[in-house]
Amino acid sequence: MSDVVIIDAVRSPIGRKNGGLSGIHPGELLSQVLTGLVERTGVDPAEVGQIVGGCVSQVGQQSFNLTRTAWLAAGFPMEVAATTIDTQCGSSQQATNMATAMVGAGVVDVAIACGVESMSRVPIGSNSSKKLGLGVPIPKTYFNHFEFTSQFEGAERIADKWGISRDDTDAYGLQSQQRAAAAWKEDRFGTQIIPISAPVVDADGKPTDERVIVDRDEGLRDTSMETLAKLKPVAREDGVHTAGSASQISDGAAAVLIMTAEKAAELGLSPKARIVDTCMVGVDPVLMLTGPIDATEQLLKRNSLSIDDIDTFEINEAFASVVLAWAKETGADLERTNPNGGAIALGHPLGGTGAFLITKALHELERTGGNRALVSMCCGGGLGTGTLIERT
Repeated sequence: MSDVVIIDAVRSPIGRKNGGLSGIHPGELLSQVLTGLVERTGVDPAEVGQIVGGCVSQVGQQSFNLTRTAWLAAGFPMEVAATTIDTQCGSSQQATNMATAMVGAGVVDVAIACGVESMSRVPIGSNSSKKLGLGVPIPKTYFNHFEFTSQFEGAERIADKWGISRDDTDAYGLQSQQRAAAAWKEDRFGTQIIPISAPVVDADGKPTDERVIVDRDEGLRDTSMETLAKLKPVAREDGVHTAGSASQISDGAAAVLIMTAEKAAELGLSPKARIVDTCMVGVDPVLMLTGPIDATEQLLKRNSLSIDDIDTFEINEAFASVVLAWAKETGADLERTNPNGGAIALGHPLGGTGAFLITKALHELERTGGNRALVSMCCGGGLGTGTLIERT
């Protein structure tokens, strides 16, 4: 099988809820990121065999195969096919893994993996809302096998199981904010950001004809342990998670250009990294958010690596307990984990976050001269996505 390589990976800034990206249609948001990727790499869009995109709430503006819509909205060739998938929070990481598999198997020589979510415009859970009158997503027979819990409750049960306290989660939330602030101060994200031209919204939140350039993540907060200690828990009355230690509602898009090493040489393109391995695992759907533990262990075992062989980890900060429990279980060094902040500080645009994390990991390896990065996410329903990359 041919080596599968990453030519480049880019992302939009992450907009906060009702922030700078709230006025732009998600199809246009993703199309601007795809355009940025094509322009930066110089690849002929007609060379792309397929595009695989992730999006969770596929209803309204995010329905009708949004990835295909975004590609056509960018003015790119209609002959290039596209698919939009839903693997919950891991959607665009699984999109990357699927694109990798297609390239590695010889189905296509070149693929783009991407993801987008505009949570300001299509709120989380919109596609399963009872207001649609289309029923609920969980059949009664499910309850014969599993208790149905929320991700909030799953995060609290993880904290219980791994002995994670409110002080632990607050401290982790503060660290995420501090690292993201330092990253922006040192311009660590400059190599990965595609500035977005977005409509300005009026007092009612509706887009106007005026536009603004959004070029900076909007979720960063100036906080302290004292401030975080005053926040109310978001799940249980005595829970350990608050808005300061859980991911933010966000808008954003990201994209990754993947191809065989041979095709890169033919096109005169220099790969930034090789995709060593990918996985997706199923875990307890009640705890729900422990997927990164199993995904990490599987990737390391399959590639005869130890946890200390990884230079950078990007583990999605859905909740602080997810990352803290993962570190306790795997023995990973938190100093090498989410070094530039994660979803607690930057935001979590659901279906777009996997491609965001791969983008961050790739550029962090380049910045630091590191060799390997491991990316993993927990997903609703009890799944974990994993991707192992190595600089070329």
